[in-house]
Amino acid sequence: MPSFDDIAADLAFLGDWDDRYKYLIDLGRSLPPYPEDKRDAAHKVKGCASQVWLDARADGGRLKLAGDSDAHIVKGLVALLFALYADKTPGEVLKLDAKAALARLDLEAHLTAQRSNGLSAMIARINEIAAAAA
Repeated sequence: MPSFDDIAADLAFLGDWDDRYKYLIDLGRSLPPYPEDKRDAAHKVKGCASQVWLDARADGGRLKLAGDSDAHIVKGLVALLFALYADKTPGEVLKLDAKAALARLDLEAHLTAQRSNGLSAMIARINEIAAAAA
Protein backbone atom coordinates (compact mmCIF):
# COMPACT_ATOMS: atom_id res chain seq x y z
CA MET A 1 0.00 0.00 0.00
CA PRO A 2 1.48 3.36 -0.99
CA SER A 3 1.80 6.14 1.56
CA PHE A 4 -0.84 8.85 1.77
CA ASP A 5 1.61 11.39 0.32
CA ASP A 6 2.36 9.06 -2.61
CA ILE A 7 -1.37 8.60 -3.22
CA ALA A 8 -1.89 12.39 -3.13
CA ALA A 9 0.95 12.86 -5.64
CA ASP A 10 -0.45 10.13 -7.92
CA LEU A 11 -3.93 11.67 -7.83
CA ALA A 12 -2.53 15.12 -8.61
CA PHE A 13 -0.55 13.68 -11.52
CA LEU A 14 -3.61 11.95 -13.00
CA GLY A 15 -5.65 15.15 -13.17
CA ASP A 16 -8.69 13.61 -14.91
CA TRP A 17 -11.30 12.49 -12.38
CA ASP A 18 -12.23 9.35 -14.31
CA ASP A 19 -8.61 8.24 -13.96
CA ARG A 20 -8.57 9.26 -10.30
CA TYR A 21 -11.67 7.15 -9.61
CA LYS A 22 -10.03 4.18 -11.33
CA TYR A 23 -6.93 4.73 -9.19
CA LEU A 24 -9.04 4.75 -6.00
CA ILE A 25 -10.80 1.57 -7.11
CA ASP A 26 -7.41 -0.08 -7.68
CA LEU A 27 -6.35 1.01 -4.18
CA GLY A 28 -9.42 -0.70 -2.78
CA ARG A 29 -8.58 -3.89 -4.67
CA SER A 30 -5.18 -3.89 -2.93
CA LEU A 31 -6.76 -4.26 0.52
CA PRO A 32 -6.31 -7.66 2.13
CA PRO A 33 -9.45 -9.83 2.28
CA TYR A 34 -11.75 -8.86 5.12
CA PRO A 35 -12.89 -11.71 7.41
CA GLU A 36 -16.47 -12.87 6.88
CA ASP A 37 -17.05 -13.15 10.64
CA LYS A 38 -16.42 -9.38 10.98
CA ARG A 39 -19.17 -8.47 8.51
CA ASP A 40 -21.62 -7.85 11.30
CA ALA A 41 -23.48 -4.99 12.93
CA ALA A 42 -20.67 -4.35 15.42
CA HIS A 43 -18.21 -3.60 12.60
CA LYS A 44 -20.59 -1.91 10.17
CA VAL A 45 -20.16 1.83 9.72
CA LYS A 46 -23.42 3.67 10.25
CA GLY A 47 -24.07 6.63 7.97
CA CYS A 48 -22.75 5.10 4.75
CA ALA A 49 -25.07 4.54 1.81
CA SER A 50 -23.09 1.44 0.84
CA GLN A 51 -22.07 -1.23 3.28
CA VAL A 52 -18.76 -0.57 5.02
CA TRP A 53 -17.11 -2.62 7.75
CA LEU A 54 -14.13 -1.50 9.82
CA ASP A 55 -12.10 -3.33 12.42
CA ALA A 56 -8.91 -2.49 14.28
CA ARG A 57 -6.41 -4.00 16.62
CA ALA A 58 -3.47 -2.64 18.53
CA ASP A 59 -0.10 -3.94 17.37
CA GLY A 60 2.99 -2.64 19.09
CA GLY A 61 1.10 0.46 20.22
CA ARG A 62 -0.02 1.19 16.66
CA LEU A 63 -3.55 0.94 15.34
CA LYS A 64 -3.89 -1.65 12.56
CA LEU A 65 -7.05 -1.15 10.53
CA ALA A 66 -8.95 -3.62 8.39
CA GLY A 67 -12.03 -2.92 6.32
CA ASP A 68 -14.15 -3.55 3.28
CA SER A 69 -17.09 -2.18 1.34
CA ASP A 70 -19.54 -3.60 -1.14
CA ALA A 71 -18.96 -0.56 -3.42
CA HIS A 72 -15.69 -0.34 -5.37
CA ILE A 73 -15.14 3.42 -5.03
CA VAL A 74 -15.96 3.31 -1.31
CA LYS A 75 -13.53 0.43 -0.81
CA GLY A 76 -10.96 2.73 -2.44
CA LEU A 77 -11.85 5.45 0.06
CA VAL A 78 -11.36 2.89 2.86
CA ALA A 79 -7.88 2.16 1.48
CA LEU A 80 -7.17 5.90 1.24
CA LEU A 81 -8.08 6.36 4.90
CA PHE A 82 -5.92 3.40 5.89
CA ALA A 83 -2.98 5.05 4.12
CA LEU A 84 -3.71 8.29 5.98
CA TYR A 85 -3.78 6.54 9.36
CA ALA A 86 -0.98 4.03 8.64
CA ASP A 87 1.37 3.28 11.53
CA LYS A 88 -0.21 5.83 13.85
CA THR A 89 -0.82 5.36 17.55
CA PRO A 90 -4.39 5.81 18.76
CA GLY A 91 -3.38 9.22 20.15
CA GLU A 92 -1.92 10.28 16.80
CA VAL A 93 -5.09 9.16 15.03
CA LEU A 94 -7.18 11.31 17.36
CA LYS A 95 -4.96 14.36 16.77
CA LEU A 96 -4.96 14.01 12.99
CA ASP A 97 -7.27 16.39 11.13
CA ALA A 98 -8.38 13.96 8.45
CA LYS A 99 -10.70 16.48 6.76
CA ALA A 100 -7.79 18.91 6.29
CA ALA A 101 -5.51 16.15 4.99
CA LEU A 102 -8.17 14.98 2.53
CA ALA A 103 -9.00 18.54 1.44
CA ARG A 104 -5.80 18.72 -0.57
CA LEU A 105 -7.13 15.87 -2.74
CA ASP A 106 -10.27 17.86 -3.64
CA LEU A 107 -12.41 14.77 -3.04
CA GLU A 108 -15.40 16.59 -1.59
CA ALA A 109 -15.99 18.43 -4.86
CA HIS A 110 -16.01 15.16 -6.80
CA LEU A 111 -17.92 12.83 -4.48
CA THR A 112 -21.68 12.64 -4.20
CA ALA A 113 -23.18 14.01 -0.99
CA GLN A 114 -23.87 10.44 0.13
CA ARG A 115 -20.24 9.41 -0.43
CA SER A 116 -18.97 12.52 1.38
CA ASN A 117 -21.24 11.71 4.31
CA GLY A 118 -20.00 8.13 4.24
CA LEU A 119 -16.39 9.30 4.26
CA SER A 120 -17.14 11.45 7.31
CA ALA A 121 -18.83 8.46 8.97
CA MET A 122 -15.75 6.30 8.32
CA ILE A 123 -13.47 8.96 9.83
CA ALA A 124 -15.75 9.20 12.88
CA ARG A 125 -15.73 5.40 13.28
CA ILE A 126 -11.93 5.25 13.06
CA ASN A 127 -11.75 8.00 15.71
CA GLU A 128 -14.13 5.98 17.93
CA ILE A 129 -11.91 2.92 17.53
CA ALA A 130 -8.81 5.00 18.34
CA ALA A 131 -10.47 6.56 21.38
CA ALA A 132 -11.40 3.12 22.71
CA ALA A 133 -7.81 1.91 22.17
CA ALA A 134 -6.19 5.01 23.73
